[in-house]
Amino acid sequence: MSLTQALDHEPTKESAADLRVVKARHPWRWIATAVVLVLLAMAVNALITNPAWDWPVVGEYLFHPSVLTAVLFTLQLTALGIVLGFLLGTVIALMRLSRVPLLTSVAWGYVWLFRSVPLILQLLFWYNLAALYKQISFGIPFGPAFFSVGSMDLIGPVTAAALGLALHQAAYAAEIVRGGLLSVDPGQLEAAAALGIPRARQIFRIQLPQAMRTIVPNAGNEIIGLVKGTSVVYIMALPELFYQVQVIYNRNGRVIAMLLVAAIWYLILTTVLSVIQYYVERHFGRGLARPLPPTPPQRVRRLVELRRAARRRRLAPDPGSAS
Repeated sequence: MSLTQALDHEPTKESAADLRVVKARHPWRWIATAVVLVLLAMAVNALITNPAWDWPVVGEYLFHPSVLTAVLFTLQLTALGIVLGFLLGTVIALMRLSRVPLLTSVAWGYVWLFRSVPLILQLLFWYNLAALYKQISFGIPFGPAFFSVGSMDLIGPVTAAALGLALHQAAYAAEIVRGGLLSVDPGQLEAAAALGIPRARQIFRIQLPQAMRTIVPNAGNEIIGLVKGTSVVYIMALPELFYQVQVIYNRNGRVIAMLLVAAIWYLILTTVLSVIQYYVERHFGRGLARPLPPTPPQRVRRLVELRRAARRRRLAPDPGSAS
């Protein structure tokens, strides 16, 4: 047979049926999987069999009323820091994008200052504000004061903690929001301006919804970080989760067990926030060219449907056998 005849030759049905399909083998994948499984089994065995972890004490204090109260207080501090921080951060981000040099300079200075000073120092500063100003006066700037309030009465420990967390968070939120706004194609704003759409409407109806695709992942990281960052307020003797755990293990001496209680609660809180972040990202990801990945419930339903379809095919009678 010549070369041209060989190229033109098409395999018959019999020759195609005789072809044997050999699956690709990946031995290193199986070896890596086995190593990881062994390491996981060793870690789980160490957690279960080592009595030093003191799991009975962990179960006793995991839902203790004082611990639950501390968890709620931690959530309150996180909510105050995030809401106030992102509201102020959005204003600062818009100031940085402003065409007014003074507003841009003030916003840049705020971000520079509050990102440079550690959070623990900011909290101590607000906590000891009364050492600098005994009273806070309200009135005409550089003029007479209408009334004054004692600093200790106006800014207590909880207020100082919320204020310090919010002001610190606002510096990071401003950069997150500014980065999200800058990620939107400026041509869309130019087209909106050419159509006569007001500037505020351009930001809130065109730019911000698209910027949320970039803002949400970074904002989620900041929120999760702030949940753990609230543990810094223990220096102000506020009954948040980490401080309350310290109080308990100083009383009963079960240090490892109480630290595990705190770790479990932090894991629970951050996991819930991660799930919320996942669905918020999907909400703002609608309308993209690429399809959204299925959610875990959708994957489970798809797997169940595939198994049911395969089972029905196995149980269905063979048409060839009936004849």
